[in-house]
Amino acid sequence: MAKSSDDRVELLQGTLDMLILKTLLFGPAHGHGIAKHIQQTTRDVLTVEHGSLYPALHRLEKKGAVAAKWDKPPDGNREFKFYRLTAAGRKQLLAQQSKWDELVRAIGRVMQPATEG
Repeated sequence: MAKSSDDRVELLQGTLDMLILKTLLFGPAHGHGIAKHIQQTTRDVLTVEHGSLYPALHRLEKKGAVAAKWDKPPDGNREFKFYRLTAAGRKQLLAQQSKWDELVRAIGRVMQPATEG
């Protein structure tokens, strides 16, 4: 079931890059496949629009975090641009994931403060 626009979750700046890099950790994928993986994995909570996805992929490619190559999928006859994670991308993912974990813990402390006793 698709989420209504009121139910959608806005991504923090930089979070999309991290989600793309994490998705590519499992292997090369084309843009639609990346968006579909994020949507399925989050059980439709996050929907990545092409207007956000492709600028993020181009930004990551420019930074050297991903490399791209036109190729045909095994079951198709049309070429797609497949993106793969680079060594620099793995390093960036580790750094972003560490910052994300710290942010989640900090927000958790505010949202669910420990009771003093």
